[in-house]
Amino acid sequence: MKSVKAALLKLLTRLATLVQDHPGLMAAFGFASGLASFFLVERNESLAQMIAVLMLLSWAWLILERWLRLGIIKRFGFKMPPAVMRFATQMVHQESLFFTLPFFLAATTWNHGQLVFTLLLITCALISLIDPIYYNWLAPKRGLFVAFHALTLFAVLLVVSPLLLNLDTGQSLVLALVLALLFSLPSLKGFIPSGRWWRLPLISLMLVVMATGAWQIRSWIPPASLRMTEITLSQQMDRELRAPGDSIRNIEVASLHRDGLFAWTAVRAPRGLNERIHHLWLLNGNEVDRITLDIVGGRDQGYRAWTHKLNFPVNAEGNWQVRVVTDSGQLIGLTRFTVEPASE
Repeated sequence: MKSVKAALLKLLTRLATLVQDHPGLMAAFGFASGLASFFLVERNESLAQMIAVLMLLSWAWLILERWLRLGIIKRFGFKMPPAVMRFATQMVHQESLFFTLPFFLAATTWNHGQLVFTLLLITCALISLIDPIYYNWLAPKRGLFVAFHALTLFAVLLVVSPLLLNLDTGQSLVLALVLALLFSLPSLKGFIPSGRWWRLPLISLMLVVMATGAWQIRSWIPPASLRMTEITLSQQMDRELRAPGDSIRNIEVASLHRDGLFAWTAVRAPRGLNERIHHLWLLNGNEVDRITLDIVGGRDQGYRAWTHKLNFPVNAEGNWQVRVVTDSGQLIGLTRFTVEPASE
């Protein structure tokens, strides 16, 4: 037993020294392992659940870090070097951000408000890599660090929930939002003096306000488990080949009323995931129709499905959009076209 204890102490001491002497090497390791996890999931979906479990276990360790540290002190009489604990926290943040970021980069609609959310994740990923900013600017600011921590966990849960539990995007969004706020609860308590009767009601109100605010901007959060691989508007459809005809961007109103318009989409989803999506037809920013269809995950090229709209308003001239959204209102992708007056 003493030999095991001595070996553990020696290993932890060497690790602490390595972290202090080579901070850049540790940052590179976190960055590389995060990206490697993403590419393993992309190339072999059978590894997806295992990697998702490992990612969640790293967060479980981070959440239970205080109790684990006390347990090590009690069991082995060894106080974990602060450098090791700081490195472990930073590495979990790095791996999480660089694992989830490629999913959001692929799912983001860049001419939409989703740009803001993805740029925020990119900023957080860069902060986690740069030690002077992470330790000297972010970590001392308790409020910012709590927000950074919660956002990172939120992004992880959005990615791993469909992979691990086959939840659809709406269920994943609710689960990620609830767990991220609950795991932030211990940190929120530090902002409010203890022993006050209004402490618990105030914390509850803070959680409700944050949850409501996040839900209101859910369309700005890319559905990380879904990816639009192609979207085409056409007046022809080869039903046997499940392929559209020539893509259009401009159409005369008479032709639109006569033949209608197909909206053809290919949406990539994880294997085993069944998702209900909607094609929203908007004229000059106002929704005029919503057509629902179901997709099934597992195809590398995306699940191909289409809707055929024939019923257009009499005054259909103007700027149109077709938005592809989830049941929860998250945007998967969009395309635009213009209806022109009939030529004389």
